[in-house]
Amino acid sequence: MCLAVPGKILSVVGDDPLTRSGKVSFGGIAKEVNLAYVPDAGVGDYVIVHVGFAISKVDEAEANQVFEYLKQMDELTELNHEHQEIHNDRR
Repeated sequence: MCLAVPGKILSVVGDDPLTRSGKVSFGGIAKEVNLAYVPDAGVGDYVIVHVGFAISKVDEAEANQVFEYLKQMDELTELNHEHQEIHNDRR
C-alpha cells in the first residue's frame, strides 16, 4: 500500500522551483524530499510526502493527528524498522 506521510521541513536547498528540495523529518527519520509541488513551503512547515515528493502543506495539528493514526495502525513502527534496516545495511 502506498501511503502519504506528514513531515516537518528542517532545511531547504536550491532556488530553482523544479529542483528545490529539503530535508524533512518524519517523527525523527529525516529524508531528502522534492519540494517542487509546494513552492510556498519553507523551514518549519509541515508537508504531506508521497514517494519522495511533498504534495501539499498541512498545519501542525493535522500532521500530529495523522501521526497518531499511524501509531494506532502500527505504521510508524514499520517505518522506524525499515529505517533501522537501511541504516544497519550501510555499516
